[in-house]
Order: sequence, then C-alpha cells, then structure tokens
Amino acid sequence: MLYKRNPQLNKNGELIHLLSVEGLPKDILTHILDTASTFVSVSDREVKKVPLLRGKSVFNLFFENSTRTRTTFEIAATRLSADVINLDIARSSASKGESLLDTIANLSAMAADLFVVRHSESGAPYLIAQHVAPHVHVVNAGDGRHSHPTQGLLDMYTIRHYKKDFSNLTVAIVGDVLHSRVARSDIHALTTLGCAEVRVVGPKTLVPGDLKEMGVRVFHSLEEGIKGCDVVIMLRLQNERMSGALLPSSQEYFKRYGLTPERLALAKPDAIVMHPGPINRGVEIDSSVVDGKQSVILPQVTFGIAVRMAVMGIVAHNVREAA
Repeated sequence: MLYKRNPQLNKNGELIHLLSVEGLPKDILTHILDTASTFVSVSDREVKKVPLLRGKSVFNLFFENSTRTRTTFEIAATRLSADVINLDIARSSASKGESLLDTIANLSAMAADLFVVRHSESGAPYLIAQHVAPHVHVVNAGDGRHSHPTQGLLDMYTIRHYKKDFSNLTVAIVGDVLHSRVARSDIHALTTLGCAEVRVVGPKTLVPGDLKEMGVRVFHSLEEGIKGCDVVIMLRLQNERMSGALLPSSQEYFKRYGLTPERLALAKPDAIVMHPGPINRGVEIDSSVVDGKQSVILPQVTFGIAVRMAVMGIVAHNVREAA
C-alpha cells in the first residue's frame, strides 16, 4: 500500500507530513496547488485571516538562517489563525547540546500540533516525523542538500499561474545544482506534473552526475541550455556549502553563466524568469533581468504564502491512521 512506502501519507493516501516532493503522486501535488489558489485572495482582504487552524500551535524550528521561508511560513500560519511560536535556536537548549529529538519531545509537551523544520542535516525532518505523536505534523522547510518541498511547490504554482499547463513546457534550471535542494524538488515536481522537458545548466563542477537518471537533459553552455525555453529558474552559488575551489571566481562565473538580457533573448519571447532567492545580482543574474518585465521573482514570494497556507491546512486536517 502507498502509505507503507511513503511516510508522508496515511493509509488512505492522504498527506500527513510534507517531507519531500519526491514520491508524492500527481493528484496530491495538484490538490496542494488547487488549494493554494483559494488562499491567494486572502492577501487582498481587509482582514487577512481564515479560521482553518484556529486553536492549533505551529512551531517554527529554523536551525539554519532564513528570511523568505521563515517569514512566509509565519505569515501563512498567522493567516490560518494558528498560534505561532518561533524558536530562537541560538538561545535555545539546542545551543547547549540538547539533542534534536529531546528538543522536539519538550516542545511536543507544550502541545505542539505542527512543526516547520529547517535543518542543515539531510533527513532531519524525516527523523522528527518518525518520533512525533500521531496528531503532530511535520513540514520540511529545507534539509541539507536534500529537499525544499514548499519552495518546489510554490515554483510549480508560479509556473502554472503564468503558463497554465505543464505538458508543452521546456524548463531550464541554471546554476549551482550540486548544492541545491530547490533544484531537486523542482525536478521531481516538474517530472511528476508532466513537464515536456526539464533541463539543467551549469559548470561540470556544479552539476551532479545522477541527473540524467532523473529524466533531465544536462547542458554546460548557458546559451544552448536556455535556447527556446519557456521558464528559466536561476540558482545562486551556495558558497557556504562548497568545499574546495569549484569555481575560478564569481566574476568568471557571471561571464559564462550569468543571465543577461542578451542571453535571455535566446529563450522564448514570453519566457518567465524565476529565482528562489536570495539573489546575488551580478553573479548569477543581471540586475536588469531581475527587475525586467519577464521576471516573476517577487510574485513567487507572494504565491509562497498561499502555498504554505495550503500545505499546513491540508496536513493538519489529515490524521495519521485514517479510517
């Protein structure tokens, strides 16, 4: 049965945790995107709240620094009327040597209903999900190099919003794919949703060798890689995750892989440009592209609130052992 193979699902195949996009069926991804569309308009209301999680406690546990993800999760939970607790990791018992599971056990004793977790170790949200009580839910906000499922889903929402249908699209993911959990989430989501062609573009030192097995086309020339594309997703250089000299310099990188207006002209005229942030202008992308008419980088952030509302609303209302 499906739930035995995927710890994110209960016996009825309903989502109880969001740990990774990988392995989730198309109907669940589509359900999240459809649900998110109902929440987009909440931002335009005078009172920006719905009562879906009233009485629930959402704990944001960010063991890594974050601006957009942490803030949008907090906004999303607040708009769902949840009680939101942001744990200050630097001042928490974790900084004194307390284990991750002991931290979770103590917070669970404070009547937590949902944990949003970002951690530098791949698999940390899975470990937490295995040890929480049946009524507690876990959402992965990024773990190591492994996965960033809500970013992948908000990217899918953005693409669907502007392009409507995945079946005829060519999407290029450009940059430091080796260290990018976003890239892997995007690739799994795009292939599951039926994207016609997924391309990965980057220097050989920053492109993992297993990508062809994931059904993508690999390019080491930016010009060839984005030619005729409908969507271009740019990634930053994750210098904090690099060990050794994988690149000559950021200037040299921009010269070969920076997205400029001239290079963007090789994509389709109505191509959209995306970026999960934070943006490094003049390294992976030119300022004129960031601020240009084809950029949908800021709408991505706005859609992220609705997508995270959808995810939390869905998992919090599905029980571990469905009847």
